Amino acid sequence: MNIASFILPKAEVTYLRDSMTLRQGLEKLRRSGFTAVPVIDVEDRFVGVASEGDFLWNILYYNQKPEDVSAKHLETTSVRSILQGGKMKPVLIDTAMETLLEQATSQNFVPVIDDRSVFIGIIRRSEIIKFFAERGKLL
Repeated sequence: MNIASFILPKAEVTYLRDSMTLRQGLEKLRRSGFTAVPVIDVEDRFVGVASEGDFLWNILYYNQKPEDVSAKHLETTSVRSILQGGKMKPVLIDTAMETLLEQATSQNFVPVIDDRSVFIGIIRRSEIIKFFAERGKLL
């Protein structure tokens, strides 16, 4: 089964650029309503996933008290610096649906890349579950 038909393309996905400041990233994440979004570089390669927790733990690490959060820190720190490597692995377009299901057990979406690591979109966990449920394999 080709997973291409399940992909929500990059143009329809909220994502962050790795060079954004923490303030810019937080604003975009807040507007999106999501708790985690893909992060890509200037060449559109997948870099990782940034979550609310990644922002929160970084801010708390550098500011011992919430009232100490400085605008300077939020304006001088990049989104790339808060990413935790390997937390969410991307898949290639030819990945098997069973592999997607395994990954979806621990994350809301699976990032999809091409063979040059360029981010092409995501597959939502709900789409993966729906696929297997319709085939009677999740019951």
